[in-house]
Amino acid sequence: MSTQRFIQRGLVILALFATLRTAAAEETVFDAVPSGIEAYIYGYPLVTMEMTRRAMTNVEKPAGTRAPMGQFVRMREYPTAQFRDVTAPNADTLYTTAWIDVSKEPWVLSLPDAHDRYYLFPMLDAWTNVFQVPGKRTTGTGAQKYAITGPGWKGKLPADVIEYKSPTSIVWLLGRIYCTGTPEDYAAVHKLQDEISIVPLSSYGKAYTPPAGKVDPSVDMKTAVREQVNALSADDYFNLLAKLMKDNPPAAADAPMLAKMARLGIVPGQPFDSSKLGPVAKEAFSKVPKLANEKIMLWLKEGIVAGDMKLEHGWLFTTKTGEYGVNYIQRALITAIGLGANRPQDAVYPTSEGPNVLKSYTGAKKYVMHFPKGQLPPAQGFWSLTMYDKDYFFVENPINRQSISARQPLKSNSDGSVDLYIQNESPGAELESNWLPAPKDKFILMLRLYWPKETPPSIIDGSWEVPAVKAVD
Repeated sequence: MSTQRFIQRGLVILALFATLRTAAAEETVFDAVPSGIEAYIYGYPLVTMEMTRRAMTNVEKPAGTRAPMGQFVRMREYPTAQFRDVTAPNADTLYTTAWIDVSKEPWVLSLPDAHDRYYLFPMLDAWTNVFQVPGKRTTGTGAQKYAITGPGWKGKLPADVIEYKSPTSIVWLLGRIYCTGTPEDYAAVHKLQDEISIVPLSSYGKAYTPPAGKVDPSVDMKTAVREQVNALSADDYFNLLAKLMKDNPPAAADAPMLAKMARLGIVPGQPFDSSKLGPVAKEAFSKVPKLANEKIMLWLKEGIVAGDMKLEHGWLFTTKTGEYGVNYIQRALITAIGLGANRPQDAVYPTSEGPNVLKSYTGAKKYVMHFPKGQLPPAQGFWSLTMYDKDYFFVENPINRQSISARQPLKSNSDGSVDLYIQNESPGAELESNWLPAPKDKFILMLRLYWPKETPPSIIDGSWEVPAVKAVD
């Protein structure tokens, strides 16, 4: 379905609001709603990042998956099936994450020698763009220090740190360190995590104790962030968006969008008042969040026609992540289903909701993913196949296995090929090493290739294709 047809379909309902009004009022509705949908999609990453930040930092001290602003979450184990802060988490790395505000002064990030262990430390601005990504692929694994500076900051930095300038005041440090999950490897990664530090520039080189966080009781700490964002009314959504744009300035290339938003009364730093649209347009405008969210998720399919997405043997993926330019719909989709996504040089995430576009996976069936000899996913970092429920969250299962990868002792067939068994019940003790447990109802699969090869065989140039997942008797 084209974008134009989608908007027309949604506006058929909205036209009912205008049937007893004047022609001029109808034109107001049909102008405001499509523009509102565009503005909603444009701002979706910024609003989602803010709501995520609130949920993840609303504590007095680091605990579990949360930590105050300017302090690290050092996750000691893989996320569990109860994890709900971020959609589509991985179960291959230990997250070391922090939220910082660089509006007043820079913050200095110190990374220890990782001794050739694979890791990456992407830095996301408030619009979800990855503006820097130190790590094994880009800067090596030796000790490193970076000063993260905010928009417009000018000053002098210590000689032993490298400046990374953030386009926005809010920065999400989303470090990932590969870990096999054994007790010995957990201990080694924990040591690295404890040596990673972040301090304000004014405290660099001095003894520093971060202040306790302030807890806001009004912040919802239970509901999934995506559900909270999607539940915001049009007025609340655009009010928050306008407020956030003041300290997290849009890119210069966003000027045409900002002009369109200004005609709706959405201006950085100014309150949004939908009543100025007129009574008919205001009533219709309340439907914008629902229509925009439908449009974002529809891009999973429409993006194939546009060339932003690829569909291959039931697998949908893209190499357009981490850096989006003015591709706002792509940015919004990745925010919705994979917040925190890396640049394609660091990771590609083929995702499959079913064996083909007409069918969904279900735990009522058994599936096999077959890799011919020597054709396991070509990645220089690591690869994994992860199981999610229909909402992109982990699935509880009897062996507590959220993903399967080369760290499992995968058994090969007599010809050297490898079969992965994707089903609700165990395939039997002899095949359990190759089993990825599924829920009883619908589920989604995501294949991760971290640091994918860029020479054949490669998913980036198309010389390696993701195998189909086939139902078996």
